Amino acid sequence: MAAGEQKQKNKGGGGDDEGGESGEGGQKLAEKGEELKEDMDNLLDEIDSVLEENAEEFVKNYVQRGGE
Repeated sequence: MAAGEQKQKNKGGGGDDEGGESGEGGQKLAEKGEELKEDMDNLLDEIDSVLEENAEEFVKNYVQRGGE
């Protein structure tokens, strides 16, 4: 339990280091976020189309083994 609490504490700090570049840095970060969002959406669309075509085969090949 203490390890989980430690991770949360580590995530909380470090945001104040950028200071004066928050406008420009924030804009670049937002653009990068939009690019990543588009890439993820495209990937999910591709996965969705593959599953639509091969759903029955996918289900047949998926075998749950003990404990997995």
